[in-house]
Amino acid sequence: MQLPEDVLAEILLPTQELRADLPFYTKTLGMRLETIFPADDPSVASFSGHGIRLRIERGADVAPGHLRILTDDPDSFANGQRHLTAPNGTKIEIVPRSPQVDQPVTQHEFAVRRLADEAPWVIGRAGMHYRDLIPSRLGGSIIASHIRIPDGGPVPDMVHYHTVGFQLIYCYRGWVDVLYEDQGDVIRLQAGDCVTQPPGIRHRVVEASPAIEVIEIGVPAEHVTTIDHEMTLPNGRGDPAREWEGQKFVHHVKKEAAWQPFRIPGFVARDTGITAGTKGVAGIQVVRFDGGTPPPSKHDADIHFSFVMEGSMVLSAEGQADRKLQAGDAFVIPPGMVAQYRDCSPDLELLEAGLRGDFATTLLA
Repeated sequence: MQLPEDVLAEILLPTQELRADLPFYTKTLGMRLETIFPADDPSVASFSGHGIRLRIERGADVAPGHLRILTDDPDSFANGQRHLTAPNGTKIEIVPRSPQVDQPVTQHEFAVRRLADEAPWVIGRAGMHYRDLIPSRLGGSIIASHIRIPDGGPVPDMVHYHTVGFQLIYCYRGWVDVLYEDQGDVIRLQAGDCVTQPPGIRHRVVEASPAIEVIEIGVPAEHVTTIDHEMTLPNGRGDPAREWEGQKFVHHVKKEAAWQPFRIPGFVARDTGITAGTKGVAGIQVVRFDGGTPPPSKHDADIHFSFVMEGSMVLSAEGQADRKLQAGDAFVIPPGMVAQYRDCSPDLELLEAGLRGDFATTLLA
């Protein structure tokens, strides 16, 4: 039900002495006094500003509350103060209007997540099922999710965007139709295809096949999703060279890709073009076993994550027990740790994510 435009809502706050609150709310916070009464001994006043309306009432039996004021220039608001307390006890927090990306320092660890361990699937946004592939999230620096939509069909999604440093959607099983800002009509991702979602790009999931599965990687782990109620997608095809905070939209299509030697002998890989598209922020490759015995190696990436898409292998890492891995398993190897991929099945295929994407590898054979 849509309310009439003349309906207003007020937030009720208490006070002991209204006279002390008047200069704080009007001068310090820059709000406008709307009503005040009674005239001889004012005990109630209403203020408006910053998208809200307040009613401050002497003796009101409510908590003082906590207000967050959003502004594009926090340093120029309230003389640059970020935390204030009004005379009536209300806490005021001054924060940037636009969410900021706060990238935590990576807490490096060796980690393995096996599908056979029956990690729980949880129901997330738009009814999608999520399985966490890095439980520790390396101190909040990354989230990697195995996502499925069991029934398929239209997805009840809205146009939205993310405040992120990097985000990948890799279609693992089935297909999914998505819309992206300035990218024309619906894009169908088939199994093996992937896209990046640059910071702030508007997008919407439209429809998915039954039993669709995707791998989603986001940096940092906690990032804000904002609904855009104004934009309608599709919105036409924009400038192919457009960048969102220095990153281009990258759409990698499996059937158009070429296989090339991988950084570790014994494998070939198809580069998704994401290292170039993100200017080195991240690198994503699909890796396939090509025969032989891959040598031990180590890397200097801050984050190195892999997901086993097909086949099986044994992961040997210094100081760790050997791990037998198969499709659906995931692992993280910290920088400087010597590791080796052994006993690889002929159909072994991995999805590898490196941050940064231009990291170096040292072979130790």
